[in-house]
Amino acid sequence: MLPKPHGGKLIERFINEKEREEILSKGYREIEISYDRAQEAVNISKGLFSPLTGFMGKKELISVLNNSRLPNGIPWTIPIVLDISEKERKELISEEGVILTHKGRKTAFLEIESIFQWDKEDFAEKVYRTRDRAHPGVSRTYGLKDYFLSGDIFLLEGIQEPFPEFNLSPKETRVLFEEKGWKKVVGFQTRNVPHIGHEYIQKTALTFVDGLFINPVIGKKKKGDFKDRVIIEAYKALMENYYPRDRIALSILPMEMRYAGPKEAIHHAIIRKNFGCTHFIVGRDHAGVGNYYGPYEAQEIFEHFPDLSIEPVFFRSFFYCKKCGSIANEKTCPHREEDHVNFSGTAIRKLLIEGKMPSELLMRPEVAKTILSFDNPFVE
Repeated sequence: MLPKPHGGKLIERFINEKEREEILSKGYREIEISYDRAQEAVNISKGLFSPLTGFMGKKELISVLNNSRLPNGIPWTIPIVLDISEKERKELISEEGVILTHKGRKTAFLEIESIFQWDKEDFAEKVYRTRDRAHPGVSRTYGLKDYFLSGDIFLLEGIQEPFPEFNLSPKETRVLFEEKGWKKVVGFQTRNVPHIGHEYIQKTALTFVDGLFINPVIGKKKKGDFKDRVIIEAYKALMENYYPRDRIALSILPMEMRYAGPKEAIHHAIIRKNFGCTHFIVGRDHAGVGNYYGPYEAQEIFEHFPDLSIEPVFFRSFFYCKKCGSIANEKTCPHREEDHVNFSGTAIRKLLIEGKMPSELLMRPEVAKTILSFDNPFVE
């Protein structure tokens, strides 16, 4: 049986045409927001961030930063906030609502609850456990405007979302899983193209459930990551050649990566629970960057959230052992390191940059050819 959405109810912040016209007729002020904030407004409206109904207020932010839970005790680890400037604060201070726009589209209406400030260094420390500007999430935190605007939202026109053919809402994925007869579904988070190690993890997890939900993050990433289209096309090539069609589903998660390591692993699990997953794969250094987090901290943090209601599936590091003639790990293989071929994303990326095909021990040839068909598959 598919799990209930996080908090017990799938949030949908949609309004009908009459309600939309009524809001637009009242002459509310408009403020332009970034693509990432506009996408988060859409994600709130579609229920990806259930039980949130809008951007967080001060009470919610304090609770999440200090306790990794919402004020009512529901697990939540990543602040979902809307930053505004001093000029915008002055314009909105006496307003009851505001239209959030992005590139000319009236994305959403926000019922203003509060406007407040927060110390950015404290924010960074409590989310990322560092104040180092070299961390991409910390750098973005310091780049936020000076105030946060909170309140419930209602979707108006939304935004021009990416890859509509692979962009299913939680309501739609739940219908899809039920139509397929899946009672147990394992979700797989990724921001990379698939190599053999990924495929092994996915198929191992799939052995114990009814279906595999591949859900790559599509959105702002750091320099050197694979471009969104490349990730999707690479997975299409893998699925078409190496997966049973009735046991797999692919849909994107349109959201920026924060690289918050352990806390982001919990956030990713909550979102997959909202999509309808009963299980969630957590691998080595999940959502990590650099050396800010230990290799298995993203797995250990789940001990503190026994009430998450989605089952984490933990995997250690894997390699191909030439003597075993198969994929193995330190628990299953007695042989020396010289016999191991590691699934190094850095090494695979280097080969692809040089226009070379990785070994079939590392990556399926259909996947490698798909990646190499792009002039430049990497974020610059």
